[in-house]
Amino acid sequence: MPTYTITELAREFDITPRAIRFYEDQGLLSPKREGAGGRTRVYSARERTRLKLTLRGKRLGLSLQEIKSLVTMYESPKDTTAQLKHFLGVLEQHKETLERQREDLEVTLAEIAAHEAECRRLLAGGKQGKVEKKSASRRLKDAA
Repeated sequence: MPTYTITELAREFDITPRAIRFYEDQGLLSPKREGAGGRTRVYSARERTRLKLTLRGKRLGLSLQEIKSLVTMYESPKDTTAQLKHFLGVLEQHKETLERQREDLEVTLAEIAAHEAECRRLLAGGKQGKVEKKSASRRLKDAA
């Protein structure tokens, strides 16, 4: 069975060793310890998979607690019905949160577009105002 060092996993998943140690502190990973004083971490294929699932969960926006419960759930005896129902519940909650965020973003983007349009209108009006001032000053000079 293949094993991995923290450096190899960090390089493979493009994260820092510090991030891997953080996930370890959160109970998501449990590498074996080898060497003098157990200073060298050795990650099994199982730990690599747990890290991969953790990073996938983070990309989905799940909290570490949600990720931990899901990863732990899949290591328990295979009652897939309960597991799938739980996972569906987590996904539904997360989807609702993302839908609310999307609505907020759409409102914010509409407000930004309105401000941009107003700024452009004012800038275009400001240029016309300068042209009108120059024309008025020329007329004054011509009249004098």
